[in-house]
Amino acid sequence: MLMNLSPIRLLHHIITSLVADPIVILNKWRGIPSYLANMRKYASLNRIPSFALSFRYLYPCLADRFQEAGTVRGQYFHQDLWAARKIFQSNPTLHYDMGSRMDGFITHLLSFRAVTVIDVRPLYSTISNLDFVQGDMTQLPYSDNSIESLSSLHVVEHVGLGRYGDQVDPRGHLQAISELQRVSRPGGRLYFSVPIGTKERLEFDGHRIFEVQTILKAFNQMKLISFSYIDDQGDLHECKNPSEVPDLRYGCGLFELSKN
Repeated sequence: MLMNLSPIRLLHHIITSLVADPIVILNKWRGIPSYLANMRKYASLNRIPSFALSFRYLYPCLADRFQEAGTVRGQYFHQDLWAARKIFQSNPTLHYDMGSRMDGFITHLLSFRAVTVIDVRPLYSTISNLDFVQGDMTQLPYSDNSIESLSSLHVVEHVGLGRYGDQVDPRGHLQAISELQRVSRPGGRLYFSVPIGTKERLEFDGHRIFEVQTILKAFNQMKLISFSYIDDQGDLHECKNPSEVPDLRYGCGLFELSKN
């Protein structure tokens, strides 16, 4: 729960949830002197009329100068690559995804294969290679043992909390896992991730954080093919024994599973 956070982190979380990130605001104020100095320098150097400074078209980006070029760490970065690589290598006839992030993992998949995505929320856009089905993960519209290749990344921890317009159900995560097992074809593959930590808990209405053994126990119809995890610093540790996971506050478990 939020009360497990330190007072400073808890205050920061509340402020960013209700108003704005104070660090971003601070960096914007820090960027004003550089912005004004660059503006003056540009005006004195520019000799291209079509790109002359105009107050009408000013577009201050004050905090960008304090950011890194990008990131090659973190849960979404590593899990998306982890699952996309495995699906590319296995090259299934069809692949289905249950609720994973559209502008991350699904984007990776669409670059090399067609994907059917099921999500409780609507999708009003269309794109090549994407077949979208609006549906409830706790009641999947597919028959038993029918899906050869299936993924669900950073999804089940939300099911039943009402955060995304779904029904409130304290056992929603278990029902979702039951459905994933039901529709999986024996011998196929399920690529699954959820937050993991040493202390299992609910941080309402954001997500649940699971112990690794809770997930393995819930998937009682499936065997574990491979396991990796992402630690609290956002670094990936591949092909590890689940019993060797160190103490984590908010990590991510990556489970490759197959139905018996």
